[in-house]
Amino acid sequence: MDRDTRMQSGPASGQESVSSFGIERRSLLKTSAVLTGVLLAQGAIGLLAPSLAWALEVKTIDQKQADTVLRLAKVLYPHQGLEDAVYALVVKAIDEQAADPATRQLVAAGVEALNAKAGGAWLTVSPDRQHDIVAALITDPFVQKVRATCITTLYNNDMAFAHFGYEGEAFSKGGYLHRGFNELKWLPDPSLEASPAPYSA
Repeated sequence: MDRDTRMQSGPASGQESVSSFGIERRSLLKTSAVLTGVLLAQGAIGLLAPSLAWALEVKTIDQKQADTVLRLAKVLYPHQGLEDAVYALVVKAIDEQAADPATRQLVAAGVEALNAKAGGAWLTVSPDRQHDIVAALITDPFVQKVRATCITTLYNNDMAFAHFGYEGEAFSKGGYLHRGFNELKWLPDPSLEASPAPYSA
């Protein structure tokens, strides 16, 4: 089965797929910033995607702010091998929230605070230094905003599910029992005494 065929069904309602990052050339002219990247060809996400290249348009915050939010999300919630395309969903969410002037100002002030603490550009200092600065500013409203957005956005999408091996909710697929989840070869079968009695009305 090729990539295009595997993506035809699309993600569940409310979830993001890699294909949703595609943007037309004319759309780029209307954006404030653009995040781009290339997926690992043999990665869990790359095997599902219709294209290895991805791009995300950012309409409200500027390029440096978008790059900072992306890096901050990775510092707050580091996962080895997790694609930037997944972390970019946090940037998308922050960008949408920044349509509110108060949030837009919070993002601008937060990025300035990170840069001031770094004595220049926070994005250019070493990863260890970035981590230390974030730890020192962990109560900053901007850091907390990105942290909270990570919790609600970073893990709740099809790309993250593919990376972590989560197959999604089971009810619509008939539950877990007859889909291989009861075939644990590395555990002995439990005794009858260890199993609860069947429920009867």
